[in-house]
Amino acid sequence: MKPTPVNIKNRRASFDYEIIDTYTAGIVLTGTEIKSLRQGKGSLVDTFCYMNRGELWVKNMYIAEYFYGSYNNHNARRERKLLLTKKELGKLQRDLLNPGFTVVPLRLFINEKGLAKVAIGLCKGKKEYDKRETIRERDDKRYMDRFMKH
Repeated sequence: MKPTPVNIKNRRASFDYEIIDTYTAGIVLTGTEIKSLRQGKGSLVDTFCYMNRGELWVKNMYIAEYFYGSYNNHNARRERKLLLTKKELGKLQRDLLNPGFTVVPLRLFINEKGLAKVAIGLCKGKKEYDKRETIRERDDKRYMDRFMKH
């Protein structure tokens, strides 16, 4: 029996931000966190990344406490370190110096080797009119799809 693939998405990210560049980062987890994550109990709502002493950290990522994890259970919203190469970290740090840029987790998944990974994006915040334009494009596409099928 093959386990169900874990693929937790941040749906607000593409609506609130214009994604400039994407990276795949490893994530430092404890034993109970990875067990809980393999059950699909995680969320990327209101999650963001920040640089601290040349390291990239993710804040506010929710991974539910493991049901069988007695006294050594983890804090559900603790800060977790992301693993990137020095070259990628340097590039992100330079890009974050520009005003309006931020790093946002886009997707949390487990790769084919069984390791937890986070797809992160270098993003620029959208203005209100850009968001309205995104809604309009989505509605137009839905309308076109509806009439092309019939």
